[in-house]
Amino acid sequence: MPGHEDDLVASKTEGFKVGEKKTIDEYSKLDAHDESLNRWKASLGLNAGEPIGDPNDPRKCIIKSLALEVQGRPDVVIELSAKGALETLKDKPFTIKEGATFRIKCVFQVHHEVLSGLKYLQVVKRKGIRVSKDEEMLGSYAPNTTGKPEYEKKFNAEEAPSGMLARGHYNAVSKFLDDDDNTHLLFEWSFDIAKDW
Repeated sequence: MPGHEDDLVASKTEGFKVGEKKTIDEYSKLDAHDESLNRWKASLGLNAGEPIGDPNDPRKCIIKSLALEVQGRPDVVIELSAKGALETLKDKPFTIKEGATFRIKCVFQVHHEVLSGLKYLQVVKRKGIRVSKDEEMLGSYAPNTTGKPEYEKKFNAEEAPSGMLARGHYNAVSKFLDDDDNTHLLFEWSFDIAKDW
């Protein structure tokens, strides 16, 4: 996807140094008597069941689905792990009613090691001109286990633009990446702002 590299640059998490990541075992043994640290490890879900990651699948983060949530309407869900799902996104736009309040919901899995500072970046363009850039910090996550097989994160609510000039077709590019600058998913999609659903 040429031309998007400069748009999709994430801010750095303060105090994080690339490459200074611990293994799950090291995290588990870290200051075992420190109560606040133990609470933090529990919040990450460490030691909560057996790992579910496929040892033959090298992916550390799998984005399973994205959904568009609008109150009073059924969610529009995109199963990203379905074969060919990403390829059709760009050509099958969402329709969003002008002025509607909506939010994006993401379901994902973490495998093999602690994922530090997962972020979502989104750039929206209309007729080739950038109209918005958003960055959402999703946080740090331990690998999913039988006790917690997936994570769900709801983004901040947004309001669709309204008015005759706002209506029309928009192209977007989105990226999930972490503090180590690993890109876990990069995809293009599109949506139409319309007078009604």
